[in-house]
Amino acid sequence: MLLKHKILIYIIPFILGFISSFSLPPYSFFFINFITFPSLLIFYISNYKKGKWISFKIGWLFGFGYFISNLYWITNSLTFEENFKPLIPIALILIPLFLGIFYGISTFACSFFSLSKKFSSILIFSIFFSSIEFVRSFILGGFPWNLIAFAWTDYLNFLQIISIIGTYSFNLLSVTFFLIPAVILFNYKKIEKLFFLAFTIIILITNFFYGSQVIKNNDKVNEINLDFSIKIISPKIDINRFFEYENSDSIILELIKLSEPNNLKKSIFIFPEGALSNIYLEDLKNYSYIFSEYYSDQHKIIIGINSIENKKIFNSLVVLDNNLNILEKYNKNKLVPFGEFLPFENFFSKFGLKKITQGYNSFSSGNKRDIININNINFIPLICYEIIYSGKISKTDDDFDFILNISEDGWFGDSVGPYQHFSHSIFRSIEEGKNLIRSGNNGISAFINTRGQIINQIKSTERGFIEVKSFKKRKKTLFSSFGNKIFFYFLLFYTSLFFFLKNRENK
Repeated sequence: MLLKHKILIYIIPFILGFISSFSLPPYSFFFINFITFPSLLIFYISNYKKGKWISFKIGWLFGFGYFISNLYWITNSLTFEENFKPLIPIALILIPLFLGIFYGISTFACSFFSLSKKFSSILIFSIFFSSIEFVRSFILGGFPWNLIAFAWTDYLNFLQIISIIGTYSFNLLSVTFFLIPAVILFNYKKIEKLFFLAFTIIILITNFFYGSQVIKNNDKVNEINLDFSIKIISPKIDINRFFEYENSDSIILELIKLSEPNNLKKSIFIFPEGALSNIYLEDLKNYSYIFSEYYSDQHKIIIGINSIENKKIFNSLVVLDNNLNILEKYNKNKLVPFGEFLPFENFFSKFGLKKITQGYNSFSSGNKRDIININNINFIPLICYEIIYSGKISKTDDDFDFILNISEDGWFGDSVGPYQHFSHSIFRSIEEGKNLIRSGNNGISAFINTRGQIINQIKSTERGFIEVKSFKKRKKTLFSSFGNKIFFYFLLFYTSLFFFLKNRENK
């Protein structure tokens, strides 16, 4: 009997975490969390007094089940080179085990409080769970991937509130609401249980109708017509070309043909990261004869390309004219650990390890992100991974019209990864109240408006282009002005409410 109980301590949290992962894109079964989170809390309350290690394990194993299900795609990036393939089983297990530690810390922290079947337990569980999620988003470079709040990705009416409170505050509220059904098993009278459930339903419905009204009002906003077109190119160039050193002339001609340039039509062409994988910016000028033949002085070209400055390699976004003169340049600020740089490189390189992308030298990170002005329209540039950071879009107070995100999602393979990556774009557009342009190679390309509505998209399995001729502008959001400070105001309110209720419970 004792052995059976010990096994359940391992199995139940893992299964609950695994099931919860299906609330995320592309499945988006958000209602699952109204079952799994209350079950986790009740299971925790029933077992946490058996020791701090038990408390930690419950959260840790929940996180392990959650992340092993939704981050398995990471191993796909290890399949392109033979020397990485032995690491696949290690990455499949160790990365979810490591990320699960954050949830383990949250349940461990809860064990220092006397939890019972009362509403205060929901509050303290929400506080630590969401706080640790926030820490996970910034510590060691940060990995704010698949926060619980992303379960609402496909339900825009519920998401409009993040333009006011931001993703992390919304994540705190989401965890709280998902836990509310646990009151059915709490030590309350029936009328009190009905009150909690009814109040929660009213709040959710109110938020739904608020979001519906916000989206409806946005339909009444006048369009701003551009005197040029923006073409978002989705080339779907096989990522294996990174390693095959294919003829660059043929790739460039393929990209140009796909973009369908018209020499008489004023246009901006946006190509993704990874489109020219084997050419450095410094060598691109050698191909100016091709670009100048097909593009005219009416055209601007935006493309992701590697560049070298002072013997350092950068992942860059550049704006070029038809003769490939550099008009603007942005060096990626936030690099992907192991993907674009090898942490502790001097040590690990002795064992033959390197970054996952082609080449042996790690990329260097840029230190500024300036607004790019093209044809009197302002863009804030983000390369790939940088879109996932809430409150970290603009480093200036200057206003801009579009968030411009270029990406290479081929590293995810045919998995849920591209959908998860794309979901961050929806959150950023609503938070910042900005239109978002996303050009993804082997990923989802899209034009998203200020309310997170997808105006047009090209799926990761398709190729082509999206043409943008007009957009709707919106004033700065409350979140874009105050950022993640709002999350700490919520934490202060939650903490005060917890101690108030705990004091009443003790009396």
